[in-house]
Amino acid sequence: MRVLLLSAYDAASHQHWYRQLMAGLPHWDWTLLTLAPRYFSWRIRGNSLSWAFNERETLQRPYDLVLATSMTDLSALRGLVPALTQVPTLVYFHENQFAYPESDRAFKAVEPRILNIYTALAADRVLFNSAYNRDSFLAGAAALLKKLPDQVPPGVIGLLQARSCVLPVPLADASFEPALPGDASFAARWGAAGGEGDSAGSARPVRILWSARWEYDKGPQRLLAILRELETRQIDYRLCLLGQRFRHTPAEFDEIGVRFAHRLVQFGFAPTQQDYQAWLRSADLVLSTAEHEFQGLAVLEALAAGCLPVLPDRLVYPEFVPASGLYADGGNDIETEARHAACLIERQAARIAGSAPAVRPGENLSAQLRRRFAWASLKGDYESLLLAQAQAGAGA
Repeated sequence: MRVLLLSAYDAASHQHWYRQLMAGLPHWDWTLLTLAPRYFSWRIRGNSLSWAFNERETLQRPYDLVLATSMTDLSALRGLVPALTQVPTLVYFHENQFAYPESDRAFKAVEPRILNIYTALAADRVLFNSAYNRDSFLAGAAALLKKLPDQVPPGVIGLLQARSCVLPVPLADASFEPALPGDASFAARWGAAGGEGDSAGSARPVRILWSARWEYDKGPQRLLAILRELETRQIDYRLCLLGQRFRHTPAEFDEIGVRFAHRLVQFGFAPTQQDYQAWLRSADLVLSTAEHEFQGLAVLEALAAGCLPVLPDRLVYPEFVPASGLYADGGNDIETEARHAACLIERQAARIAGSAPAVRPGENLSAQLRRRFAWASLKGDYESLLLAQAQAGAGA
């Protein structure tokens, strides 16, 4: 099968998704076009113009299926390159423009949201990485259409709902490989801050992992409040703070780096994939403070590695984590939310302290997630759905 894959705003999570598809379905003929993830407002409006004239020859080749990310201005691209109107088209939503938290830094124009709707309408099939993503898109689109002054056709939301389904971004099968009990290299990572013992039966600080982009939508204020609360309660812990830093990083991270230096065992991006996986497999808990999350790949990877969850009861998390792993969403009351999170950290730490040395309490959840998110579990769904869409177009 010949597939044209369009990644119009080629962020790391998008790359993770399509690289697994291309590597996992190597018998298909893939053609990939990407645009760098920068100049957001221009990129989402200008990708159709850039591709239609810079990549016209590639776009006019014969394909069985077009697979595009939701950042693609698909309606304009199909208008500028009429040959694409004859090819079955499937759009994948990693995120939608309706569910981002409002802030002074946010791009608040209506146009990105309208483009999401146009792209979904221009596709034959629309996939979402989570039910939360799908539902927030449909609800946001409905609310926006109600605000428009006139000439809004009826039935748009029903049409979008009928062509939508959920198919998560897969996790690599290797993500579910278990930790090695008693691995000295794992223990040494966390012993670097304080030199605590790690032998069976000895008390040691609880190992907390936070892994996300160092940006405002990942809740740095909430993270700082939780760390303060842990100090107030005199909880003994070590913190591995992973994630990608950018040129403009929220000031809370600098404060954490100074004020909580005695707790930190890692502060910044893991240099290699092997190093990243080692941190995940050696941690006890994975903490999230996110204010926006459509699937949460980093959290899922930590849970797959055996971490226990300490996640807010909002966004996508209730879809894949039991209530026992969620702390109450405090909304704008960050201090109250921090107390809820600290209570959950204490409960999860008690579970770990009460378990046998060779047993990770998170292994049961990891096994459940393997069945839902591992590439081996999702490969057949991806292959059959994409083939069915291509064949439906061929028979039309």
